[in-house]
Amino acid sequence: MRTLGILLTAALAAAGPAAAAHVGHPHPHPHQAPAWTRVDVPTDQQLRGLDAVSDRVAWVGGSAGGVWRTTDGGRTWDDVSPAGADGLLFRDVEASSARTALALSIGEGTDSRIYRTTDGGRTWVQAFVNDDERAFYDCLAMYPGDRSGLAVSDPVDGKFRIISTRDGGASWQLVDPAGMPDAVPGEFAFAASGTCLVTSGRDAFLATGGGAARILVSHDRGRTWTAHDSTIPASDAGGVFSLSVHGRDGIAVGGDFTAPTVGTDASAYSTDHGRTWRSGGDLGGYRSGVDQVRHGVAVAVGPTGSDLTRDGGRTWTAFDDTPLDAVQCVGATCWASGPHGVVVRAHASIR
Repeated sequence: MRTLGILLTAALAAAGPAAAAHVGHPHPHPHQAPAWTRVDVPTDQQLRGLDAVSDRVAWVGGSAGGVWRTTDGGRTWDDVSPAGADGLLFRDVEASSARTALALSIGEGTDSRIYRTTDGGRTWVQAFVNDDERAFYDCLAMYPGDRSGLAVSDPVDGKFRIISTRDGGASWQLVDPAGMPDAVPGEFAFAASGTCLVTSGRDAFLATGGGAARILVSHDRGRTWTAHDSTIPASDAGGVFSLSVHGRDGIAVGGDFTAPTVGTDASAYSTDHGRTWRSGGDLGGYRSGVDQVRHGVAVAVGPTGSDLTRDGGRTWTAFDDTPLDAVQCVGATCWASGPHGVVVRAHASIR
């Protein structure tokens, strides 16, 4: 997603000043809706990388080499940015504790890197640096309760490229591309929220856009994949941006980032572990991130606000218009992040 990645950054940055000055307003709903509380990071960077470990511990990655960590629910943030990372676009953060985390930067060639810390961000090691100018890494995902994980690049030689780790991200190996189906011409993944690649149990799920809007599924830790059509329309700047899969239930969201207010046909859902996808309810606009709180309940976010579903993605209700890019829910708490250091959280009210 070389050109699209740059365009996405520029398009949303252009709307940034208004977004930063704006305070979101809840929309009325007959049931109690989430209420975002601001716990911002003191930065102007756009925070598309997000991982929440608990209601107290979360990590975020920024658009100019910044990484921050909180251990007190967002009241304070520690700047734990890797040395020498100035200007890198950190689009994905995967954390297993307050001490251990991975941060993925995107871009052509050596701009695609994975940094690893095991001491709360005091020191970082470059665990992976892309050495192929044709590759552009978009997302990474670790398997729950495991030291294994995957990262994905846009297609090289006509196939999405996968690298894997078995040691908690300390080292990475290229996966044989023989198990990956051919990409459709113009197909790529969106590095918009770190959730174009997600895991559930032993399985992995990859969202695509551009030439096709598909969801690729692996049941063997990334060695082989099968492609399934989503119901979200594909376009040069559109497709499936984000996935959340819990058990047999999957939710996909997206749209076209050049039409941020259009949420028609921008969601899909699965009840058979990603084998088939059905058209979900319309969203309040293009959405770059989604996560499930529990069975049937999920939150989606994007530059025009947030939506909530209580029926597994069949219908959605807008509840706030704060511009956001990424969302993750852990336990009873959902965290979300966005432009100009915005971080919000909601606790216990999502039901």
